[in-house]
Amino acid sequence: MPEDAFATAKDLDFDGFQQYAQRLRESIAGVVVGQRAAVEQLLIASLCGGHTLMVGVPGLAKTLLVRTLAHIFAWKFRRIQFTPDLMPADITGYELLVQAEGAGRMELSFRRGPVFANLVLADEINRAPPKTQSALLEAMQEHRVTVGGETHKLDEPFLVIATQNPIEQEGTYPLPEAQLDRFFFEVRVEYPGTQEEEAIVTRTSLQELPMPEALFDRGDFLGMQRVVRSAPMPPSVVSYCVALSQATRPAHPKAPQVAKKYIEWGAGPRASQTLLNAAKARALLEGRPTPTAADVAAIALPTLRHRVIPNYHAVGEGLGADAIVGKLVEAVPAPKG
Repeated sequence: MPEDAFATAKDLDFDGFQQYAQRLRESIAGVVVGQRAAVEQLLIASLCGGHTLMVGVPGLAKTLLVRTLAHIFAWKFRRIQFTPDLMPADITGYELLVQAEGAGRMELSFRRGPVFANLVLADEINRAPPKTQSALLEAMQEHRVTVGGETHKLDEPFLVIATQNPIEQEGTYPLPEAQLDRFFFEVRVEYPGTQEEEAIVTRTSLQELPMPEALFDRGDFLGMQRVVRSAPMPPSVVSYCVALSQATRPAHPKAPQVAKKYIEWGAGPRASQTLLNAAKARALLEGRPTPTAADVAAIALPTLRHRVIPNYHAVGEGLGADAIVGKLVEAVPAPKG
C-alpha cells in the first residue's frame, strides 16, 4: 500500500486497536454464524492490506461475510459476477464519446467500472477468461488502472476478495500459479457444525438478516492497518518466517525431505513477507503486541497452500497442498521463547 494512503489514518495505540478489534468481532458474529477460522483469516488479510481468495461450496455465507465487513467500515462495496463473456472493460471501466457541456463537440469521458470501490467481491473468478482475470489482478497489484493511456488511481483502502467454487470445474479458467501468488491468503470456508447449522436455519427462517451498522470509517481502518505495520518484529520470528518459506523450495540446500519428495515448486519471497505481516496482525488480534513463532505456524496454511505445487509423487499418494504444508511446519524447528 502506498505510504500516502495513511495520510487520513486515525492515530491508534495498542489499547485502541484492541477495543476496535473486539467491536469488530462482535458485529460480525451478530450476522455470520460460526466460520471463526475464515473470519479471523479474512480480518488478518484485510488488516495487512492483502487480497484474499476464498474457496468453498455455495451457500456457506462467503458473500454475506464480505458484505458484512464492508458495512461495518462503511466502505464502498461492489460485487462482480465473473462469467465467460466478461470483458476487462466491464471491470476497469471504459471511455465513452459524449456531448461536451457548453460546446458543440464530442469528447471522450471515462466511465468508472466496479473495481473503483474499497472492497470488491470477485465472485467465481475462475469463470472468466485469463484476459479478464489479468485486468483485475493488475489493479490488485498496482492499485490503479490504465484506460486509453490515462492512469486512474483507486481509492484506499482497496481490497479484493475473490471466490472459487471447488466443485464445478468445467468451463473454468484456473488461475496460474504466478497469479495465485498475488493473493495474501487462500481461505477455506468449511461446512458448519450441527449446532451452527441449526442456528443458521433458525435465524434465517424467522427474519431477513439485517446488515450491521457502520462502526468505523476509513480513518479508523487505516489506523488499525498502521498499528499492524508498526508492530515490532523479533529477529527470531523473522528468521522463522524465512526458514518456513525456504523449506517449501525442493532445490534449497536446507529443504526438508518432505519438500524434496512431494513439492514441484515452492513459495517465493512474497510468502515470507506474508507470514511475517500476518503473524503481526494475528498477535495483535489475540491481544499481544509482538508476534511469536506460534503465530507464524498458525497462519502457515492459508499463506502457503496456494503457493506450494505438489508433484506427481504427492498426487500418487493422495497428498494435497494442505497435508504437505502441515508436514513442513512439523519439519522446520521453531525458535524457542
